[in-house]
Amino acid sequence: MQNKQDSTGKTELSRRTFIRAAGAVSAFTIVPRHVLGGPGNTPPSEKLNIACIGVGGKGFDNVRNMMSENIVALCDVDTKRGADAFKMFPNAKQYSDYRVLFDKEEKNIDAVMISTPDHHHIPCSVMAMRLGKHVYCEKPLGQNIGEIRLATRVAAETGVATQMGNGAHSGPNYRGVAKMIQDGVIGEVREVHCWCDEAWEPGDRPKSAPPVPTHLDWDLWLGPAPVRPYHPCYHPMAWRSWWDFGNGRLGDMGCHMLDLPFMALGLKYPLTAEADCPRPAHEESACKSMTCHWTFPARGKMPPVKLTWYHGDRRPPLQAAHNMPDYPEGTIFVGSKGMLIADYGHYKLYPEENFAGVRRPGVPRIDSHHDDWIEACKTGRSTGTRFDYSGPLAETVLLGVVAYRAGQKIEWDAQQMRVTNVPEANRFVHRKNREGWAI
Repeated sequence: MQNKQDSTGKTELSRRTFIRAAGAVSAFTIVPRHVLGGPGNTPPSEKLNIACIGVGGKGFDNVRNMMSENIVALCDVDTKRGADAFKMFPNAKQYSDYRVLFDKEEKNIDAVMISTPDHHHIPCSVMAMRLGKHVYCEKPLGQNIGEIRLATRVAAETGVATQMGNGAHSGPNYRGVAKMIQDGVIGEVREVHCWCDEAWEPGDRPKSAPPVPTHLDWDLWLGPAPVRPYHPCYHPMAWRSWWDFGNGRLGDMGCHMLDLPFMALGLKYPLTAEADCPRPAHEESACKSMTCHWTFPARGKMPPVKLTWYHGDRRPPLQAAHNMPDYPEGTIFVGSKGMLIADYGHYKLYPEENFAGVRRPGVPRIDSHHDDWIEACKTGRSTGTRFDYSGPLAETVLLGVVAYRAGQKIEWDAQQMRVTNVPEANRFVHRKNREGWAI
């Protein structure tokens, strides 16, 4: 779709977006909710002006979860995928290029919601933060470790409210289970297992090049990624299987499942990563099943931890050995006094007879993950998955992908942000964006 405010095309954009000082923050004043009354309708004077980028699929769900605020601009490269959002918010200005949106709407927006494919997450987030805009960005935060570290730094420099879209973090089960682990209910934890049972078949780049649908701007969809011909095996949805755009099933679900041990155990950067799976017959796409291991150092009084991930047809042997629930996605904590298995909404302790009467503690209510971010935008408080927390989490997930692509166990120097024992693996840590999309 052509930008309604600018018909000059994509190549003659103002570069104001890219030279803004990193610490610049837009000035706007919002009266806190407690001053204006109770939890009813949000007074107009208190509402944020939000631009939503990527508004089909999960993006449409995110837009609807922010309807308490003013949705003032919508952006999507696919007018068919974005049609429901465009129809729901007819007064919102419509764009296909978020660079144009930032140039045109800089003074009109306070915050940005980003639900694009992964390879656009960080370019869009960094542009927004450098303009002083609060950012809600879908998981896994970025396509590569280098850009995730950049976004984490820019968030700290600008002081805007940030949130990664792994919503279970704000739910009572995740937070309650984390408190149980922190309170020592199962004792000292040195071992954790996380899994997700779905995956996709890998494949080779298609040889055919069908015409680009009229409702899709393929060049904008590619954005910072290397140029390749359009094919429906990439858009919509299937892009996650391809390294140029996503990071397979681990990249898709890792930030959901690893979030619980990160929260419960105060994890940050791992020391090593190793992936156990068949070597790829397909160089450009992700594997269907994988087991990945990370080791983490001691943190204060907490001991070192080995964290293992499984996807596809793989599960932790502990699950079947102890007749644990068959959760499609879940986490098992192994402690010195027992074990705890949890998914998004359930938990159980083992051996059951040792924990009779033990209940998950209550935690303060959070209305939703989106509301957590909206309140932070207005009050200046922190969020559950702000970028200084979700950045290391997403980096850990993607370090598993680096280990897989490197084909051997890697040792990680987080301070220098490099693999120390397999130098050639560092080519997977960073990526140079194509011209016009530098950050």
